Amino acid sequence: MIDVARYRFGGHVSADGATFRLFAPAARGVELILRDGERQRGIPLHATGGGWFGGSDPAARAGIRYGFRLDGDATIVPDPASRFQPDGVSGLSELLDPALLAQPDTGWSGLPWNEHVFYELHLGTFTPGGTYAAAIERLDALVDLGVTAVELMPLAQWPGERNWGYDGVLPYAPAARYGRPEDLARFITAAHQRGLAVFLDVVYNHFGPEGNYLHGYAPAFFTDRYQTPWGAAIDYSSDDVRAFFIENALWWLEAYGFDGLRLDATQMIFDERSPTVLDELRAAAAALPSGPRTHLVVENDDNAVRLLRAGYDAQWNDDFHHVLHVLTTGENRGYYQDYAERPVWLLGRTLTTGYGYQGEPSAFRDGAPRGSRCDDQPLGKFVDFLQNHDQIGNRARGERLTMLATPEAVRAAAAVLLLAPSPPLLFMGEEWAASTPFLFFCDFEPELAQLVTEGRRREFAGFPEFADPNARETIPDPSARETFEQCILRWDEREGEPHRTMLEHYRTLLALRRAEIVPRLRDLGTADDSMRIVGPTGLAASWRLAGATLQLEANLAPAPCDGFTPDARGRVIFGPAAFEHGRAPAWSVRWSIV
Repeated sequence: MIDVARYRFGGHVSADGATFRLFAPAARGVELILRDGERQRGIPLHATGGGWFGGSDPAARAGIRYGFRLDGDATIVPDPASRFQPDGVSGLSELLDPALLAQPDTGWSGLPWNEHVFYELHLGTFTPGGTYAAAIERLDALVDLGVTAVELMPLAQWPGERNWGYDGVLPYAPAARYGRPEDLARFITAAHQRGLAVFLDVVYNHFGPEGNYLHGYAPAFFTDRYQTPWGAAIDYSSDDVRAFFIENALWWLEAYGFDGLRLDATQMIFDERSPTVLDELRAAAAALPSGPRTHLVVENDDNAVRLLRAGYDAQWNDDFHHVLHVLTTGENRGYYQDYAERPVWLLGRTLTTGYGYQGEPSAFRDGAPRGSRCDDQPLGKFVDFLQNHDQIGNRARGERLTMLATPEAVRAAAAVLLLAPSPPLLFMGEEWAASTPFLFFCDFEPELAQLVTEGRRREFAGFPEFADPNARETIPDPSARETFEQCILRWDEREGEPHRTMLEHYRTLLALRRAEIVPRLRDLGTADDSMRIVGPTGLAASWRLAGATLQLEANLAPAPCDGFTPDARGRVIFGPAAFEHGRAPAWSVRWSIV
């Protein structure tokens, strides 16, 4: 059973009704509004000190709707820790009985970290139905593919009907667009029954721009000492604010049984206290009964290693993506400029030590140093990928890698990703070279929607192809329903070419990973590996694994490359048995085990 006593925020059912608490330090008085069908009544909450108000109601039951009226204002605001918002961000909250989320005994005990192969998906576009129930119907396809962990883009209730999830304003409430909380719990159970772990992306660096009422009655949540690109920074100097987000992480892990969380853009979580809120979150998650099998992954654009040293399990490795994007597409604008001069060397560095940038100056950042040394960290702490929601969706037209590079280049890059020691991540549809883009979309109120559309198009004004205002008008409108609809995966296309060939390629690689690589990863430690450049475009790398040495020889270029060993030193598990006269063909990859 969930220990609701650990959760100080929100409304909670009890044996004798329900209790309600609200942190509202800027309010003089708070009235609890309860609505049961057509009946509505108000109950004054009592100030309990420190900006808190609380009270109980013996007649309240699970399913009742409630909200708060502050200082007699006509507006009734939802609970910021609402567990469900059936009518959206401005509607009343629903009192949820956590017993409805209890997971049945499926025998699930989690996955060892070295077995994780992540599959990131957006529930609204993963299937035409766009619900938890519809997603369950596709879980067997993921098992057949060979992935072992589903990673859901953020679920926290956002404004409107469609959103990536990073504009959430009610972090405890799973988006009503996808179904009820019980449906989410059933999705996680169904995944566990199939041997799939389930991770959730959470956003603790900002709130979305619409439907957040905290500014009015709890300004302590925000600070102007720091800035984020997406809105007001969170003030983690407040004990109550820290508790709000730490308890949120625990709620997802304990109430729903998620196997782990991915924390978005941790470089924008500003905290000068020690231990930091992220240190406290890690410790609190570890103290849960499921703590030993709970995994926490971070995103950090600064390539900072501190959180890995502090016990976080892994970090998304943007450097791996960026350098392979440069190699496969030839693009060298924006942050890709940092990878254009020595792409093969940087690829070797990311494969064998973790980050590509470990303190070197970044031209994209006007010469500022980026990253930190990470060769004391196991390679299992770096999650690599060729595609994800950001790297596709932040392009003007949402092009996937397969729309920018040749099939040969993509297949070679996938062979590097999926057989290298670090845990790989796929983005939904990548495995069959999906024809659908993944565009930026949202559904804000009209005035804000117009500002978002204009801002989105203004972002690309510096690109030559969008210098003409008329050209910028062709960039898909984030607020248009058809923009969202273009992104919905077409599962039936997997049966036709070229999609079927790519799907088989991914299946083959993941089967090889499971059979040949995963059993040897148990002793994967820090950098005890080597790499060398071969000719102008070739790379040779090796890793000492449990009882064997894993070797990679790759030519990631559209022309042959000389200088390789003709015959592999060990048993070839993927690729040609020999490079004739030491010449590796274009886009060729050979993996062997010695």
